[in-house]
Amino acid sequence: MTEQQVSQQKLWGGRFTGSTDPLMHEFNQSLSYDKRMFKADIKGSQAYALALNASGILSSEEFSAIRTGLDEVLQEWETSTFVPHETDEDIHTANERRLMEKIGKVAGKLHTGRSRNDQVATDMRLWLMEECDKLLKFMESLIKVIAIRAQKEISVLMPGYTHLQRAQPIRWSHFLMSHATALLSDFNRLKSIIPRIATLPLGSGPLAGNPFKIDRQLLLEALGFQSLSINSMHGVSDRDFVAEFLFWCTMTMVHVSRLAEDLIIYSSSEFGYVTLSDAYSTGSSIMPQKKNPDSLELLRGKSGRTFGQLSGFLMTYKGLPATYNKDLQEDKEPMFDAADTLSASIQILEGVMSTLEINAERMQAALTPEMLATDLAEYLVRKGIPFRETHHVSGSAVRLAEQKKITLAEITLQEYQGLSEHFAEDVFEVFNFETSVERKDVKGGTSKRAVLEQIDIVLNQLKSS
Repeated sequence: MTEQQVSQQKLWGGRFTGSTDPLMHEFNQSLSYDKRMFKADIKGSQAYALALNASGILSSEEFSAIRTGLDEVLQEWETSTFVPHETDEDIHTANERRLMEKIGKVAGKLHTGRSRNDQVATDMRLWLMEECDKLLKFMESLIKVIAIRAQKEISVLMPGYTHLQRAQPIRWSHFLMSHATALLSDFNRLKSIIPRIATLPLGSGPLAGNPFKIDRQLLLEALGFQSLSINSMHGVSDRDFVAEFLFWCTMTMVHVSRLAEDLIIYSSSEFGYVTLSDAYSTGSSIMPQKKNPDSLELLRGKSGRTFGQLSGFLMTYKGLPATYNKDLQEDKEPMFDAADTLSASIQILEGVMSTLEINAERMQAALTPEMLATDLAEYLVRKGIPFRETHHVSGSAVRLAEQKKITLAEITLQEYQGLSEHFAEDVFEVFNFETSVERKDVKGGTSKRAVLEQIDIVLNQLKSS
């Protein structure tokens, strides 16, 4: 087929006499990546055929032929027997061309009143609605794994850190639930954007609306959308849902990356709190002793990928005039890539968390009396001394211990009383890590009761979702 013949066979070829530059044809096509929306495109076309039939544009026989033909096209995609043609620009033209080959000219009626502008926006939303359902399931499973692990390991104590410095003793389960809670926020955030994704633009035409009295409510019900776009111009050009989804991916990967970073640190020889399963580790090509946390490092690294997709898309989106512009072809690859990244990352992280081994003895050994300096100050608070004064006294005790190269627990009572007359024999009861964590018994705290309550809250929220 000549280049001119290829151009003339395009959906828009009637107005053109010249041929498309081969490089331009390749530059313009999107079938290589938007073909993954084949199912959504066919589902949308079948629903639109139903609406055309209801409005009298298609007879029952024509509707039946189109529906059956589209089923056959779908089967070809699902069995990998669909053969793209050089005239196919995108998934929409590919499916329409193949349908016409199967059922003849009646296929040409399918596009009555419909533009690729409202068609592609519908396909993207349909595809993303299904993808979000999958991601919600993956997120729910990951959060449950972390929460159930926290239940089982509730008795394990460890250092809590600020500025990567040992700060206060906490429960390992409290640490786990800090990350489970962040991921629960992501889970709920994804649920909250789905209604905006599930807004149907089909029936908007190229920009001004559909002139054939298409029943858009019928389309909504047939496709499982939750609402109709209010304005046809906005309907065909709105990609806020892509930006929201990319932001969700980015925020979720922030939390994934932070958990990965903590576990990378805790799995190092210097800490030794956790050991990754061999299933999620790799070795060195030259150093036989190495066991590298590559799964976690990749999770941390891939967060940058989603950040880039979000910022790149927003730069494309920000300056577009009304309504549809070809720039919007650049909306799909970021959406696809971010969805793939999140799908893989969440499942990998679940695998890591379900197979991780902890070294409770190493965690316990890392607890030192200096981490109870705040408890020491609070001991004096309970005797009626203002906290700012007790903070100063406790700091003086820390300095004394450092000067004598001993721990806070090894300072004598006489030395404590030299710092404050309010110290008594019971001061040494402060230096008990279990007592310390159990005192943090407020909602959200690190006491056993408080952490178990957090676990219940998270699991109950998942159960009711």
